[in-house]
Amino acid sequence: MSTRTEHAPLPGVLRVGLSRGWLEIREFANEWESVIFTFSLPALILVMFSSIFDGMFDMGMPAVDYYLPGLIAMGLMSVSFQTLGLAIANERDTGGLRRLRGTPMPPTAYFVGKTVLILFLALGQVVLLLAVGGLAFGARLPQDPTAWVTLAWVFTLGTVSCSLLGIAVSSLARNARSASGIVVLPFLVLQFVSGIFVPVIALPEWVLNAASLFPLLWMAQGLRAAFFPAEMAALEPGGSWDLPSVALALGVWCVLGLALVLLTFRWKTRKDG
Repeated sequence: MSTRTEHAPLPGVLRVGLSRGWLEIREFANEWESVIFTFSLPALILVMFSSIFDGMFDMGMPAVDYYLPGLIAMGLMSVSFQTLGLAIANERDTGGLRRLRGTPMPPTAYFVGKTVLILFLALGQVVLLLAVGGLAFGARLPQDPTAWVTLAWVFTLGTVSCSLLGIAVSSLARNARSASGIVVLPFLVLQFVSGIFVPVIALPEWVLNAASLFPLLWMAQGLRAAFFPAEMAALEPGGSWDLPSVALALGVWCVLGLALVLLTFRWKTRKDG
């Protein structure tokens, strides 16, 4: 008489990915320095700009209203592009990715876990900035359902595109130390050329053309459409919010970012072969 050992089926990709996401959130929360830096910088800039620049320049609105959408765009790129670019480069350099690849965990579950983490961070960033702007300075929030819908789809496309770009950029770093220059420096430059701190109408055309090749400028423009009064569209370079172009640009970056991830993502460092 033969005996047969029955094994319980392995958990599905989604279940493993969600468990991985919860682990990612807990590990991130345990690094209190990263938590403070990630969430405090955009909020701190909003507090400073709202306090210092209010009434100083003829912006046509309070300083908090003017800077809030741009800083939300900056915060979303920070928690997606910068967080993933640095974290994955570090995991690859320390051998964490190689060890994960050697486990029964489906590779897709790793990315599901990162998706859960970034969604958690992105929602937290938006809620924090809306709370600081609204409660502390009486910021003008989106006024109708259409504006909230615009906020939702710009949030989604912008976070996805920046996340994919961050994963792809992580593969350019030779090690964890070099990742900071590859990730942080371009992000810092984009903040100044994408209408976050400087009005887009004051930027040279060649600067805008260069910035339009990346998601941050389009995220900021879409969020201004959600937060600003309709008449403020006249101050945009094209004289309108041009939301179809915003959706197209962010959508293209989602597709391009996915293609770059599929082509470049590595579980091991170059020295590991």
